[in-house]
Amino acid sequence: MPRVKGLHGARVARRARVFALVKGFRGKRKNCYSIAVRAAERSMQNAYIGRKQKKREMRRMWIGRVNGAAREHGTNYSTFQHNLSVSEIEINRKVLSELAIHEPKSFKALLDFSKKKCAENKAKPGLAGLL
Repeated sequence: MPRVKGLHGARVARRARVFALVKGFRGKRKNCYSIAVRAAERSMQNAYIGRKQKKREMRRMWIGRVNGAAREHGTNYSTFQHNLSVSEIEINRKVLSELAIHEPKSFKALLDFSKKKCAENKAKPGLAGLL
């Protein structure tokens, strides 16, 4: 008997996997195998890239929200973040954004507290004051 290279069932299954990936596409991209393979490959690349971009965009949105809320209280984002780090408050941007939107009084209290702590740290004399 001659050797069988690719079983018919395997080929059908492989084609079915590709057509399942491109289900919902328009034109030949959904029913012509050679074009569908390229479309599926590209769509998976774009999905991979999109998962990275989503994280980037969310971070930008959080920073924009925090900056807007901080400017309402007379400071900006970078100064606010600096004050938080000096006063050793570790809250991520997502939580700060949620506070700014849903708990504006808590956000203002946090902003005022960080300003006060930063001012106290600046008032303390360092080594230069001792010499």
